[in-house]
Amino acid sequence: MSTQNTAGPRPGEESFHTGRVVIISLVAALGGFLFGFDTAVINGAVDAVQESFGMGAGLTGFAVSSALLGCIAGAFLAGRLADRWGRTRVMVLASVLFTVSALGSGLAVSPWDLIVWRVIGGLGVGAASVIAPAYIAEVAPPAIRGRLGSLQQLAIVSGIFVALLSDAWLAGVAGGAIEQLWLGAAAWRWMFWAELIPAVAYGVLALTIPESPRYLVGRGQLDRAKAVLRSLQDGGVDDRIREIRGTLREDRKRTWRDLVTPGGRNLLPIVWIGIVLSVFQQAVGINVIFYYSTSLWQSVGFTEADALTQTVITSVTNIVVTVVAIALIDRIGRRRLLMIGSVGMTVSLSLMAAMFSQATMAPGADGELAPQLGDVQGLIALIAANGFVVFFGMSWGPAVWVLLGEMFNNRIRTTALGLAAAAQWGANFAVSTAFPPMAELSLTFTYGFYAVAALLSLLFVARFIPETNGRSLEDIE
Repeated sequence: MSTQNTAGPRPGEESFHTGRVVIISLVAALGGFLFGFDTAVINGAVDAVQESFGMGAGLTGFAVSSALLGCIAGAFLAGRLADRWGRTRVMVLASVLFTVSALGSGLAVSPWDLIVWRVIGGLGVGAASVIAPAYIAEVAPPAIRGRLGSLQQLAIVSGIFVALLSDAWLAGVAGGAIEQLWLGAAAWRWMFWAELIPAVAYGVLALTIPESPRYLVGRGQLDRAKAVLRSLQDGGVDDRIREIRGTLREDRKRTWRDLVTPGGRNLLPIVWIGIVLSVFQQAVGINVIFYYSTSLWQSVGFTEADALTQTVITSVTNIVVTVVAIALIDRIGRRRLLMIGSVGMTVSLSLMAAMFSQATMAPGADGELAPQLGDVQGLIALIAANGFVVFFGMSWGPAVWVLLGEMFNNRIRTTALGLAAAAQWGANFAVSTAFPPMAELSLTFTYGFYAVAALLSLLFVARFIPETNGRSLEDIE
């Protein structure tokens, strides 16, 4: 299937084989599915792991968040490896890391080797978070690049949902996450092993898709680049090769120095924009909802069953609004979508902060005093929390990954994207680690902080983010 003008392409003009491009983009986005699955699968296993290994709260928290440290390193290194080895080979490497992590985590005999396996999985997550948006941006037609780039976020939220669903199913079959299941192994071990199926599939499928033509041109492999482009489009191949060559420096090896100004004293402004964009995506507190939502709702008076149900509903909501984002991003543009999301998040988070300010202290399930919401305040806070997820999921979730894939020029794309993604994982680690003590101090302060971050994100986009919708990567440069 091809996307063509009704009158047919003029001589030298390209028309894209949309079906082919969509298929290879879906394969690349499978890394995003594993990204979501790997980071969320610990959710259902954490209590059982803590009991199995006799872990304290501090060690348990570090075991959960340790994967994020691997994510930072994986994202930081993936860009350079992608420029040296190629995009598809890094996908295969990420597949191997996911596979080793899933197998090792299920076989863990102590919290310390579990942490090692989780960090290895984090390396794969970090690599996948860089390589998928970069690859999709480099093969996608400008007219649908936003929708295809949004597949990364759709894959991430789908991976989160499937991980939570498989955790619940395995625990239900066994009668509890710590109970024995098949082959005498506890259910929590099978939760980790469930990742083996998509991890292996990712590596196998990555071997079936073509290398990025922009990488091939950068390595001087023009014949291979032309062959790939011919498989993706009709006509305009020579013109596209000339455009790509015009934006690449082929005479020297890429280094981190490419990201700094000529004087070497500061990062390039566009790199700073990518870093700040990534930090804002996490500073609004989205992962607090996915990492701590069950504990949060229980802490303010919801039953455990209701809290778990709300977590699943939130996960499904995130998938639905990501589909909405895919439909909108190439119609209204990245910049406008981000601004709409920022306004909605600011209002939703402010409303949550206002509701928590009206909480009263009462004995919780453990007998200790905890903030409790009234029926009306609890309902409004619940609606506001889901509203926050809706506005994030239809804007900052997918649009940031799309922008990071297309805003950097060919020469620095993967290296700069790796740095921006590493900053994003660092911000994720900081926000996730800071939430428990912040929440203990004051939930009003915590969500007020996230609301301020959302407001600042609006001002940042309005001042610094240009519209890239419908423009080729070479034209953006």
